[in-house]
Amino acid sequence: MPRVYVTGMGAISAIGHNVAEAFQSLCDEWSGIGTMQYLHSQHASMPVGEVSLTDAELGAMTGLPDTTGLTRTTLLSIIAAKEAIRDAGITISEANGIRTGFISATTTGGMREFERYFHELQDPKAVGDFNQYADTLDSADHTEKVAAILDIHDYISTVSTACSSSSNAIILGAQLIKHGHLDRVICGGADALCKFTINGFKILMILDSEPCRPFDQTRKGINLGEAAAYLVLESEALARDGRVIWGELTGYSNTNDAFHQTASSPNGDGALLSMQQAIMMAGLSSSDINYINAHGTATENNDLAEGMAIQRLFGTQPPLFSSTKAYTGHTLAAAGSLEAVFSLLAIAHDRFYTNLNFKNKMEELEIEPIAESISKMVDIDFDPIENVLSNSFGFGGTNTSLLFSKVKDA
Repeated sequence: MPRVYVTGMGAISAIGHNVAEAFQSLCDEWSGIGTMQYLHSQHASMPVGEVSLTDAELGAMTGLPDTTGLTRTTLLSIIAAKEAIRDAGITISEANGIRTGFISATTTGGMREFERYFHELQDPKAVGDFNQYADTLDSADHTEKVAAILDIHDYISTVSTACSSSSNAIILGAQLIKHGHLDRVICGGADALCKFTINGFKILMILDSEPCRPFDQTRKGINLGEAAAYLVLESEALARDGRVIWGELTGYSNTNDAFHQTASSPNGDGALLSMQQAIMMAGLSSSDINYINAHGTATENNDLAEGMAIQRLFGTQPPLFSSTKAYTGHTLAAAGSLEAVFSLLAIAHDRFYTNLNFKNKMEELEIEPIAESISKMVDIDFDPIENVLSNSFGFGGTNTSLLFSKVKDA
């Protein structure tokens, strides 16, 4: 089966307006979780991971002469996708004969703007600039607009599978390349904070009023965030054309617990199978995994299920693992691709990330995440990071694991 390589990455989140800034924040153990500044909500006291720019500032970052009618989700998507393309050192154009696709994921699409103008949009006689957002609630709206801006027409698709959305977008992109349908795919996801999301998670009683604490016994829930992140996936022939290769997508899997609408099975059955199948696809064994970027939402159910799955697969001496959601917040559909970027950075720089705010080991588990900076662990000898699992588990029991590996023969 043909191999799939990552040749470009782009990201914008609460910890950085580009990949380099985000990596520096991870290294500095700096969290972007803070007070809500740009979204007006009655739950403004809830900590969130906001991108620290207004819509107008995001519009300016896109470099477009006119951003009229573009939602915040779309603006984030444009910025991250353009960075990924620049990073890959390519020019997107159908004229070059390279079959190119754009696959983007989202959970709420243009909900932020739709809810802002909800009452006006209900009035068929109302006239105003808000009408430009009438169709943006459709999840595919941002995908089609970004693809048009990037001049991509060969293949366009939108994925919406809750919090595993952008990981599944990456899988779809890889499959299209492996089966010879496309040569290159820009894939990932974007989600902007909106009141619908905050209210919904508030009703579910899984928002934490303090900075979240993944895998901690005292965890109370998530901090929501917003972000966009994209990978440029390419066939081997394209990737080896003298350019930098971040890594290879050697394995992946999507499974389903079929357990509950919003909860994972307590024993982590779906998560376990997802990780097992990704490792099997890569032709590796569990002992080959050097680091796990866990989904780690800091909810009671997720961390127990994922922790149990990791312990069942790797035993009581698992690879080092941590959640980076205490840095960025849970960015929903963007989480998988954002953390895929973090995983590839871990491989490129031999860097593990501290699981912020962790203090108390979970009573149900014998394992625990990285609790302090690796630089402080002077008595531990680490192997180079060659294989990283990146987990994304969502509502509906959808579980996705991506396995990225260092390209030794690049």
